Amino acid sequence: MRNLFILPVILMLTLTIILVAQIKPENDPFQIPVVVVKFFPVEGDSIDIEKTGDWGRGLEYTRHKTDSITQRLVEFLEDASRYRAYRNPEAKPSLDYSIVKTFEFLEPLPVKKSVFRKTPFTDYNAIMEKINGKYWIEEESVKEIWLWGYHGGKVHLWESNMAGPYGDVSNSSRDEDDLPVYSSTYTFYHYNYQRGLSEAVEDHMHQIEAVLNYVDGRDDTPKDEWDQLLFWGKFVGSDASHKIIHPGAGWAHYPPNAERDYDWANPTFVESDIEDWKPDGSGRKKKMNCERWNCNSLDWFKLWMQSLPGRDNGLEYQGKSLRNWWIFVGAWDFAMENNFKLVEN
Repeated sequence: MRNLFILPVILMLTLTIILVAQIKPENDPFQIPVVVVKFFPVEGDSIDIEKTGDWGRGLEYTRHKTDSITQRLVEFLEDASRYRAYRNPEAKPSLDYSIVKTFEFLEPLPVKKSVFRKTPFTDYNAIMEKINGKYWIEEESVKEIWLWGYHGGKVHLWESNMAGPYGDVSNSSRDEDDLPVYSSTYTFYHYNYQRGLSEAVEDHMHQIEAVLNYVDGRDDTPKDEWDQLLFWGKFVGSDASHKIIHPGAGWAHYPPNAERDYDWANPTFVESDIEDWKPDGSGRKKKMNCERWNCNSLDWFKLWMQSLPGRDNGLEYQGKSLRNWWIFVGAWDFAMENNFKLVEN
């Protein structure tokens, strides 16, 4: 009889552990398997600048550059997901990236005719077909595709794109036919090997802004009310103008003291609560200018990302705890399936 009693208890405990893991995946770092795809149109031992428009360096040099930035990007994104790590060196990352496969093609990017532009557009459907994308997304649980290509006036591109059962929420035109839709969501990033790490990170910054604005309901909010939204109004400190109307945490192009796009080196001092942001505005404000982020874009991106409400943030808004916002990067389908918002349901 004793064994008959213990068995149901063990089963109940097992089910409880499984359910808790399903309900609160934000307790652990979100796993983001990545497939990297590189297109190198070659002319002899060099990249064919006639194809790229702005890059004609050697093939080996280009390989080394893209491999180096890819590795640094993994390290940067993981580090940047550590909530307020600038104050807490023990902060744990919310994102855990892994490169599961790399494809290299010594040929130009596949393109398609653009309806609205003279230059062709990158054919993302063709790329996904070429790498058997369905297998990687559905069988290997890949969440992101990182494409190394070019721009140079030869092709158009989207810095980030998305496809999946919950639609396209990305820094693109959100055309739901420009990527194949599978049973799981994936985000497609298009990098330019003529540029560097900062530009690759900026692609991710804009994608974060896109998903957080979507979850926060900005698309359905009248523009004259954007300044009241939790993310765009209270965290960023902006409105429909996209400028900083009160120095909050800012966004990719606009630090708290910015006066125009890409104003990362502005020496003007303002008081900002980015390092102690609270939704009710009670966070301690600190006088700062671009020296706080070494007057460069990459350090600004890290400061901003580490200030997003992350693991164990302890913040509340209107009596509800703020969620770990990185779940909208690392577990989008789970968040959408459960109708997650920026505050806990």
